[in-house]
Amino acid sequence: MKVLTVEKLVPGGYGLARTEEGAVLIKGALPGEVVRGKPVRRKGTLFLEEVEVLTPRPDRYPHPLPPSADLPLAYESQLPLKEGLVQDALMRIARLSFSLASIHPSPRPLGYRTAAQYARHPLGGLAYRFPETQELFRLEEDPLLAEPLAWAFSLLKTWPLPVEEVALRGSLLQGRVLLGLIGGNPENLKRPARALVREGFAGVVWAEPSPKGRFRGRVQPLYGERTLLERFGPLTATVSVESFSQVNPLAMGELLEEALNLVSGGKRALELYAGSGLFSLLLAPRFQEVVAVEISKEAARRGEADRRRLGIEHVRFHRGDAKEARNLGRFDLVVLDPPRTGLSPEVRAYLLKSRPKEVLYVACDPATWARDVGELVGGGYQLAFARPYDFFPFTHHVEVLSLLRLGEE
Repeated sequence: MKVLTVEKLVPGGYGLARTEEGAVLIKGALPGEVVRGKPVRRKGTLFLEEVEVLTPRPDRYPHPLPPSADLPLAYESQLPLKEGLVQDALMRIARLSFSLASIHPSPRPLGYRTAAQYARHPLGGLAYRFPETQELFRLEEDPLLAEPLAWAFSLLKTWPLPVEEVALRGSLLQGRVLLGLIGGNPENLKRPARALVREGFAGVVWAEPSPKGRFRGRVQPLYGERTLLERFGPLTATVSVESFSQVNPLAMGELLEEALNLVSGGKRALELYAGSGLFSLLLAPRFQEVVAVEISKEAARRGEADRRRLGIEHVRFHRGDAKEARNLGRFDLVVLDPPRTGLSPEVRAYLLKSRPKEVLYVACDPATWARDVGELVGGGYQLAFARPYDFFPFTHHVEVLSLLRLGEE
């Protein structure tokens, strides 16, 4: 066993300490804390296991949190650490010295999540599933949940549903919740689904478990509604339990407001990895034509329904892979909101070849964002603006809103 002092927070939510054998990553340890544990090398990297915190930080959060909350600090102490992750990535990976705008805090430090997924515990109730071991941690409550989901969580704890997992998607605007039941037999779940809607759920769908991820297999509606309406700052848009929408709509709304003020406008705009096209619908008044590219049929269908509801004529949804952008021509603005893996090589190549005047890049992983920004800057772009946004308080995750402009040619 070794006693170590944690130096800093690094991507992935690990604390970093140093030994004579090299750097050690420590899950759940915070900068400045003294810990004890056993260094174990896995795939060439040292991790500390059987961790015991000997000297906790005085600002360590004193109340229970779910295991997913890997940054258990007083909220005001979380923000500089997250800002530091973005600044470090920019300097270390992109090799850029750039002054970030100060981090934008979440409007709610707790009670912010409008989407969540839990395993059913074999002894009853709901549980967090540890990603690496699949071990279950039974939860009595989750203080990160927004009010509608907190109600749903309390109700579902008492229901012995024959499923593997449950997924929740709520709306702060409507105060309602959609439920996804993952696993089990859909025919046997139709009667419980009707009962759950009578209890207050807006609607229930069934999903086949899939190794590809949640809702990647068959999905079947069981009873009630399929979508809810949510407010994201200047926009209202539909959300569903089946496809991704930002889980912190209050923070996302504030990011959209700032994004609208960053871009210059022009003739044509393109949104890649569009989801239901929030940015396309937001930016439509600034452009003559907007194209939203999204691979998910369900998300594109919701975006098209929102477009009609809002009366926006010149936004077009194109169902396809972002890698196919090269077939769509040149645009004045390209908006990017990719998954954690960042931009594909094909998308980076498209940007460097088509050379849009502006690139609005919203990232959920500072490391892949910095990699992509570094390549775009090397190809003639200038980083004009970057601000971290906190969408996930009490976790290491941090978003980045950034704008790149094409340099003088």
